[in-house]
Amino acid sequence: MSTPSVLFVCVHNAGRSQMAAAFLTHLAGDRVVVRSAGSAPADTVNPAVVEAMKERGIDISAETPKILTTEAVLASDVVITMGSGDTCPVFPGKRYLDWQLDDPAGQGVDAVRPIRDEIEQRVRDLLAELDIPATT
Repeated sequence: MSTPSVLFVCVHNAGRSQMAAAFLTHLAGDRVVVRSAGSAPADTVNPAVVEAMKERGIDISAETPKILTTEAVLASDVVITMGSGDTCPVFPGKRYLDWQLDDPAGQGVDAVRPIRDEIEQRVRDLLAELDIPATT
């Protein structure tokens, strides 16, 4: 079986999708190809999100928001939207999930932590569905 690929999409690619991509990369290593993008990317990743992830030992300070492209969707086996499903192109043969999560935009780190924790659990559940053991 080839390496599965997962694309996380949120509007600004500055919070939820960045956390999800970082957790999946951290927990799956090179056993999953991980992408993230936004339909209207921000200039930078939310600083409260960077701080919340640092608390988990994951440094995403060098990440930058990326624009959602048709090519990224076509190259992915699983596409997970987080509040931007209406702007994500849909193609046959792809698995689409929509994770309803609070938006951390404009929130402080205290508000980001529960969102981060929920994303981590959903990523762990996704790994179990893909039959890929988490490394930690």
